[in-house]
Amino acid sequence: MAACISSTSLPTAIRYAATTLDIFIDAIRLRPRTRSSLRGHSTNCNAGHAAPTADATDGELPASDLLSRFSGIMKLFPNRSRTFFPEPGAKPFQSDPFHYNLLMKAFSRAGRPDEVLRLFREMKESKCDPNVLCYTTVIDALVASNRSDEAEKVFEEMIDSGVTPDAASFTVLVKFYSFYLRKFDSACEIIRWMVRSGCDPDVVTYSTLIAGLCRAGMVEEAWGVLDQMLQGNCSPNAHSFSPFLQAYCSQGKIEAAIRLMESMRSIGCPPDSVAYNILINGFCKHGYFNEAAHLLENCVSDGWEPDAVTYNTYISGLCKVGRAEDAFKQLEMMLQKKLCPTVVTLNIVLDSICRESTVWEGNHHLERSLELGLEVDVVSYNTIITRLCDIGKLSWVLKLVTDMIKKGISPSTETFNIMIRSLCKAGKFRKAKCIFTSRGFVADTITCNILIHEFYMAGKIVELHNLLSGVDMDKIRPDSITYNSIIDCLCKKGKFLEAINYLRSVEDGFPSEAVAHLAYGLVRGRKIGMVLVKAERYTRSVLF
Repeated sequence: MAACISSTSLPTAIRYAATTLDIFIDAIRLRPRTRSSLRGHSTNCNAGHAAPTADATDGELPASDLLSRFSGIMKLFPNRSRTFFPEPGAKPFQSDPFHYNLLMKAFSRAGRPDEVLRLFREMKESKCDPNVLCYTTVIDALVASNRSDEAEKVFEEMIDSGVTPDAASFTVLVKFYSFYLRKFDSACEIIRWMVRSGCDPDVVTYSTLIAGLCRAGMVEEAWGVLDQMLQGNCSPNAHSFSPFLQAYCSQGKIEAAIRLMESMRSIGCPPDSVAYNILINGFCKHGYFNEAAHLLENCVSDGWEPDAVTYNTYISGLCKVGRAEDAFKQLEMMLQKKLCPTVVTLNIVLDSICRESTVWEGNHHLERSLELGLEVDVVSYNTIITRLCDIGKLSWVLKLVTDMIKKGISPSTETFNIMIRSLCKAGKFRKAKCIFTSRGFVADTITCNILIHEFYMAGKIVELHNLLSGVDMDKIRPDSITYNSIIDCLCKKGKFLEAINYLRSVEDGFPSEAVAHLAYGLVRGRKIGMVLVKAERYTRSVLF
C-alpha cells in the first residue's frame, strides 16, 4: 500500500495531523491486507449517508486502510488562514483607549494576562486614561487566568478613578465570583449592586450566574435565578438554557435534557447549535450513539445546522470507543460541508488508529516532515510520545524529543510530564531527574504529583525532597490528587501516623477524598482504632 501526503498548503490543524500520519505508513505497508479495496462513501450530504449505530462493529477497516483513507481525506479539506497573535512587547498603532483595548483583547485571547497588564500600565503612564472597556478587558483577562486578587484590585481602581461600570464589567465580576470562587452570594450581591446603580442586568449577566450554579451542581438554585430573570422582564435566550442541558448531560440525565429541548421549542426559544452540540456530547459520553446519529439525520427538519464543533464532538466520541471507521464517515461529511476538524479531534482519530496497529516502529519517518513541506505541532509529538511510552520505547522517545527541538518546536510541560512518568515507571530515576532539572522546564501540579507518587513508592524520599526544594511551590497549588497521592504513599509504607498528621496540616481543612483515602489505608493496614479516632475528629470538624 502506498500512501502520500500532499505538500500543498493545508489548514494548520490538518497539517499537524497529516504530518503525524507519515510515521505510520512504511511499517503498515508490510502488514497483510484483509480487504482489497476501500469502502465507498456517499457524496450527498443531505441524504443517503449511512449513520453509525450504537452496536455497529462489523465491517471495520483495518488500520492500514484507515490510514490510507485518512490521508486521502485530509488532502481534500479546504485551506484556511492561520490565527496570528501579537508578539510580546507589541505596541498599539495609536495611543488611545480604542487601540490599547484592541491589543489587550488580542493578548487576552492568546492567554497572556501579563502582556495585558503591561499594556494597561503603559497606558496609564502615557497619560491615556483607560475607559470602562479597557478596565473590563483587564479584569476579564485576570479572571480567566484565575488571578482573583489582582482582578478585584483593578475593579476597585476603576471605581476609585471615577469610571462607571457597565453591564459587561459587572458581568465579568459575576463570572469571577460564580465560576472561579463559587461565592454565589457575592455574585447575587453584584447583581443587586447593578440594579441600585441603575444598570439593569441583561441576559448575559443572568446566564453567567446560571452557568456558574449549574457547573457547581446547584441546578435547582439556577432555576431560581431563571425565575428572577423573568420577574425582571429579562427574556432568556438559548444560551440561558445551555447550562441546564450541560448539567443534565453531565449527570447522565439524558431524558431530562431531551425534555428541556422540547420545552425550549414550545416557549418560542428554539435550541441553537450550542444546545444540540451539548446534547450530542451527552449522547456520546453515555453511549447513546444511535440517538446522536438520529439527531444529525434530522437536523434539517429540526431547524438547525451542524457546525464544526458538532462533528468534532461526534468524531471524538466515536474514536474513544474504538469506532474509527464510523468516525471517518463523519470526517467525509465534514469535507462535503467544507468544515474543518480541530487539532484535538484529528489527534484523537490518529490515536484511535494507532491503538489498533503496531506502527510505532516507523516513528523515524516523522523527520521527513520538512522535506514534505508540512508543519509539525507539539500536540502531534505528544500523541506519538505517549504511545511510544505505552509500549516502552523510551530510547525512541528521547530521540523524538531531540528531533522536536532541532525543528524549533519547544516541548510543552505535558511533553516533559509524559517522559518523567514513563522514565520513573521504568526505574530510570536519574534520567527523570535530569529532565526535571533541565533548563526551561517549569514544573506544574501534575509534575509534582508524578514525582511524589513514583519517587516515594520507590523509597527515594531524600531525592524527592531535594527535587521539590528547587520548585517555587507558591506558584503550584496542590490538588486532590496531590493530597491523595501523599496519603496513599504514606499508608503503603506503613507510616500511618505521618499520614494522619499530614492530613491535619492541610490548610483547607479535611478534604473529603483525602479522608476516604486515609480511611482505606488505615483499614487495609488493620488500624481500626485510628480509623475511629479519625472519623470522630472529621465529624467534629464538619459539624462545629
